[in-house]
Amino acid sequence: MSDFTNRAKQRLVEEFLAARRRREGRGQEASAAPARKAKATSNGLDSIPGFKQFHMQKNAAGVLDLDNPFFQVHDGRAGATSSIGGQEVLNFASYNYLGLNGHPEVNAAAIEAMERYGTSASASRLVAGERPVHAQLERAIADLHGVEDAVVMVSGHATNVTTIGHIMGQRDLILYDSWMHNSGVQGAVLAGARRIAFPHNDPQAVERLLAEQRKRYDRVLILLEGVYSMDGDLPDLAAFIDIKNRYDAILLVDEAHSLGVLGKTGRGIAEHCGIDPHDVDLWMGTLSKTLSGCGGYIASRSDFVEYLKYTAPGFVYSVGMPPPIAAAAHASIQVMLREPERVARLQARGHYFLETARAAGLDVGPSAGYSVVPVIVGNSVLAARLGHRLLERGINALPIVYPAVPEKSARLRFFLTCEHEEEQIRETVAVTAEELGALRAKGRNLREYALRMAMPEHQDS
Repeated sequence: MSDFTNRAKQRLVEEFLAARRRREGRGQEASAAPARKAKATSNGLDSIPGFKQFHMQKNAAGVLDLDNPFFQVHDGRAGATSSIGGQEVLNFASYNYLGLNGHPEVNAAAIEAMERYGTSASASRLVAGERPVHAQLERAIADLHGVEDAVVMVSGHATNVTTIGHIMGQRDLILYDSWMHNSGVQGAVLAGARRIAFPHNDPQAVERLLAEQRKRYDRVLILLEGVYSMDGDLPDLAAFIDIKNRYDAILLVDEAHSLGVLGKTGRGIAEHCGIDPHDVDLWMGTLSKTLSGCGGYIASRSDFVEYLKYTAPGFVYSVGMPPPIAAAAHASIQVMLREPERVARLQARGHYFLETARAAGLDVGPSAGYSVVPVIVGNSVLAARLGHRLLERGINALPIVYPAVPEKSARLRFFLTCEHEEEQIRETVAVTAEELGALRAKGRNLREYALRMAMPEHQDS
């Protein structure tokens, strides 16, 4: 369905809905009392374009008999396995990369902090919310990245939004990878700077843009990820560092999916590539993956970190990180550094999944086989149906569909952990290949289904 325009999609959905209404209404008498109509408004909630699009997509899913794969309720800790609705499943939908969420030492640190400080910092850190555990965590993060200092914030998404939105302005240029996380893009929108998405993982494209446009702007910010969360591949960091130096730019690397994943000790892409961490201006990361908590951080020069602590709106006007979360993240760092075998096992499992999937004929895109491996199926309905079929067979892997990715790139996304066993991976790949082959053999892709449903004989049957 990649060649369908959005307008054509909408017409097709409207035809589906009209056909369903005709089928449901056939043989039924009209109600004596007409249903009350909502008051028509020109500028109310119903006028919001995204809200309209959401309803259109929801109705389309209903017409196509697609089960909702989202908001699944897990009954307990989610690791290599989990329990969903009382069913034990192999779990490939959580970021618990090193298995530290629920680790006894991590739990104990959180409990101790809760007993001493409570569950909340109860204020912005600037005025009354500072606790010793905040400084301990920030020191550990700075040391982890090999830079001078760090600041932690209560939301990973908001960390990118507030930092980028705060430091860049209308006279600036922001170049971001086309697969950059939404938080980076939203930060660029907030900044009001000129925004240009460059082709994924293409430093040459960045150089061409800067050669043409650098002189027009005061400052330039380049946004990358250490491991891209959709494709699981890595940037050519050395090439981007060279470009940013030659064109006097600022480089931010988002390590959300690479901290604890890359490098011999899990320190991230700098360790993996053997580069000086000071060559990157801003290291951004989250605490919700490897570090078993919630929130984000910026690691950089001490004077710049101090500047953010006194001026970044998302830090100054937000409550401080809950002390139990900060303590859990700090303990996770300690365990990770003490037990590098967790990192080695995660890397081995990721590579094994990648190799096994390729051997089974699955499209894993450009994934490097670390924490994230996609299985690209080509359209959103097929991805949703495949996810449902896998869950029925005890495997939890979530579909990523349009508009999160282009329609032709719809996929299931598999997150690996050091807790996955090779036997579990072999079983998962075999079942995925089997179910995908069965769905394709039945012609259940979206284009064929849509064309059949759109035919007049189907509308009137």
